[in-house]
Amino acid sequence: MSGSPAATGADPDVSVDLLIIGAGPTGLYGAYYAGFRGMSVAVADALPEVGGQITALYPEKLIHDVAGFPAVRGQDLVDRLAEQAGQSNPTYLLGHGVTDLDDAGKHIVAMTDAGTRITAGAVLVCGGIGNFVPRELPVGSEYLGRGLRYFVPRLDELAGQDVVVVGGGDSALDWALSLEPIASSVTVVHRRTRFRAHERTVEQVHASSVRVLTPYEIEKISGDGSVSEVVVAGPDGDRISLPAQSVVAALGFIADLGPIERWGLELRRRRILVDRTMRTSRERVFAAGDIADHDGKVSLISIGFGEAALAVNHIASLLDSARSLTPGHSSDA
Repeated sequence: MSGSPAATGADPDVSVDLLIIGAGPTGLYGAYYAGFRGMSVAVADALPEVGGQITALYPEKLIHDVAGFPAVRGQDLVDRLAEQAGQSNPTYLLGHGVTDLDDAGKHIVAMTDAGTRITAGAVLVCGGIGNFVPRELPVGSEYLGRGLRYFVPRLDELAGQDVVVVGGGDSALDWALSLEPIASSVTVVHRRTRFRAHERTVEQVHASSVRVLTPYEIEKISGDGSVSEVVVAGPDGDRISLPAQSVVAALGFIADLGPIERWGLELRRRRILVDRTMRTSRERVFAAGDIADHDGKVSLISIGFGEAALAVNHIASLLDSARSLTPGHSSDA
């Protein structure tokens, strides 16, 4: 799929200035920026490749909210971030889920489920939304893998098909827009009249050839062996039969914080509560990206980058008081 780092073994003991937990976009940028600030870095992630949710679920989806890119394919963004992080020579511990964080004086000792012990001066948690499973469509589960899917890792698999996308969030509408140029037809079905996606994305969908059915719900999925028809029902009992070879159920995820809930961190809304420096309630533990929560929080990839840089600058000062909190600009070198 890419030239990005993949799952690795590791020495039983690793010692670094900073351990970053999570190898998604925020974690990768944090790894680069920590190296820029002169720190040694290890990046641990339970997944076997870098990229987090993007690589696992949305590698072909276009992302529109990253500065400098009018639109960028998810995997392309991950590849560029991995290339950038590579300048800092991070130690990747992929396929290593961090299970425990213990205080050890001026260090944190982390253990992974692969048996690696990591000693770090500080920890930056960039774990996205934690472990996640999709919310299931109430009907048609027997067609999972035979037309019904919850993710679209490769858009070209749906080329020339009639596709029904179920959901009203950003993922549903982004997939609808991404599939429109290659699918025979795309229909979005949402049980409410209002969408939860970005306003600009909603406008783009309504301006496209995508058919929008609201407020409708999937009543039945049928087909001989694989999906061939979807019946949707409206609030007044009216029904519409749609030809479909694929149903994409983009109903969101049920997040499981997993071991994070046992680390003694103050949580709010199933996120790690941080202050204005991205510091958590535990000494030497910081958080950034979707996993972090603070007043006025907006969950965007671009904001995650800024949060990672903010955390790293405060970590640099924490680990070495001689280091300035404000390092200047990379172009000054």
